[in-house]
Amino acid sequence: MSVERDRFVDILISFISRVVIELPRDVLEAITKVYSYEDNPLAKEILGMYLKNLDIAKTRRIPLCEDTGILEFFVYVGTRSPYIDIIYDAIIEAVRVATKRIPLRPNAVHPFTYVNSGDNTGSRIPFIHIDLIPGSDILKIWLYVAGGGSSMPTAAKGFPPSEGFKAVRDMAIDVVASYGVNACPPLFIGIGIGPTLDIAAYLSKIALLRRVGERHREQEIARLEEELRRDLNELNIGPQGLGGRVSVIDVFIEYAHRHPASYVGAVTLSCWALRRGLLVVYPDLRYEIPTHGD
Repeated sequence: MSVERDRFVDILISFISRVVIELPRDVLEAITKVYSYEDNPLAKEILGMYLKNLDIAKTRRIPLCEDTGILEFFVYVGTRSPYIDIIYDAIIEAVRVATKRIPLRPNAVHPFTYVNSGDNTGSRIPFIHIDLIPGSDILKIWLYVAGGGSSMPTAAKGFPPSEGFKAVRDMAIDVVASYGVNACPPLFIGIGIGPTLDIAAYLSKIALLRRVGERHREQEIARLEEELRRDLNELNIGPQGLGGRVSVIDVFIEYAHRHPASYVGAVTLSCWALRRGLLVVYPDLRYEIPTHGD
């Protein structure tokens, strides 16, 4: 298995490299679309700089942002996948090697000693969440790059059930109005709702994995996504907080059934550079990265 393991680690390193260097196609298309109809001269200039930055990163094969974030992996592994026993250790090794090879900025800091591990690994970092898919031999790995500037303004809170989604909506507007400027707008917003803080926070991150423009499968929630996006854009924050037509590119909501006595909401922000990707690995180590057109 050592040869296959080494090849698997190399695939993971290539995947990490692709995600930190190039935006997924849907996000790039969204940024380009915003640029095309922005009529605020300063906002349009900033958006043009974003696009130029992306082109330079792709041409030179360097990370598109100096903050290469905390790497979060959401793994869906088939119970018949030959890599089910090595996936966890392989991801950690790939992150260590990728930190030096790509390179990635070392971002894993001990919260009490303030010592940087130097290789983007540490206690529970990279974050790896694994779900099992019974009967499948396919391995699907989502990678989300959590930058520091957009992670800091996140929020989660429990509300009386009587207040419902309105309380979560108001919290999202308050977070974006108060701190969105520091998260490199225009932004993408993930909202999770559930019975506990940890479930809501997890769902708010999973929400950001959805394609830009893809609405929730339930019509009422899809309507709330559109309404909240409209309300957030009325804040007129614009690119880098300097005004413009678009402050928030999209809003995504995911939920879990809640406890009768609790209504917990979480808000996660992503900067304009929504760095996420999907890697699909087959048993013979063929692989594809559909989010990036491969």
